[in-house]
Amino acid sequence: MRLNIKFFLQIVLILILIIFVWIILNNLSINLSRTGIGFDFYWLSKPAGFSLAEKPLRYSPSDTYAWALFIGWINSLKVIFLSLIFATFIGILIGFARLNKNSFIGLISAGYITVIRQTPLLLQLMFWYFVGFLNLRNNNFLNFNQIINFSVQGIDLFGIKFSSEFSALLFGLSIFSSAFIAEVIRGGILSVPFGQWEAFRSLGLSERTGFIKIIIPQALPAFIPGLTSQYLNLAKNSTLAIAVGYSDIYAINDTIINQTGRAIECFIILLSSFLILNLLITNIMGLINKLIISSRK
Repeated sequence: MRLNIKFFLQIVLILILIIFVWIILNNLSINLSRTGIGFDFYWLSKPAGFSLAEKPLRYSPSDTYAWALFIGWINSLKVIFLSLIFATFIGILIGFARLNKNSFIGLISAGYITVIRQTPLLLQLMFWYFVGFLNLRNNNFLNFNQIINFSVQGIDLFGIKFSSEFSALLFGLSIFSSAFIAEVIRGGILSVPFGQWEAFRSLGLSERTGFIKIIIPQALPAFIPGLTSQYLNLAKNSTLAIAVGYSDIYAINDTIINQTGRAIECFIILLSSFLILNLLITNIMGLINKLIISSRK
């Protein structure tokens, strides 16, 4: 009897979902017919007609919309990848500092986490862009023996130039995500039973050796789920690049929508791009988790 009720409820839910999807598609079809725009992707082969401030590959306004979107996707991947690295590095340092026996270091790291987590990411991005870079009065603010140079134009590292828009986005995403990653690291370490700490101390191991060889390996499985969530959030938060004028795929999509009116197609491209990226991140982190678990057996 219970099995029949569950089966009936599943059928009802499926029918409701089908009806809901049909209503949306029907309304979409009617609205597209009224506007006379239709639904296709042939416009991707037409000239974009707009320039890009940030272009890692050769690009001109005469290039197609498809190439402009590809350039935007490369820009997005560039800032996401670098932000993941910096956010993880900073987050690990802050997470370890949060557990430090030195009360001053613990207080500083706790204050860092609190301030960063309790202020909106958009506000932080605007701060780094308008205050951190554009408000610099001199062309050269910090110059360390021609190794790294911070200026109103952005960052010059070993001759490689990063624009102020890219730099502000990189700083904002990295620092914002690092505060959450720090708490993931702290929580993972605290999840290790206190008896493990007492065990390595009773064996005469130093705090550093015991922490690296005993505590960290046991805390690694607890890190992965939290890190995966924060990496996915970072990738999605990168779409706020439009606020500082960085030419990522979302900003380019927005420009294309204004020019062509192809909102449906553009959002399908955008959603598909981030869906693929997030699935890739999830699968990679899942693979790392399996490797960690198998290495402990």
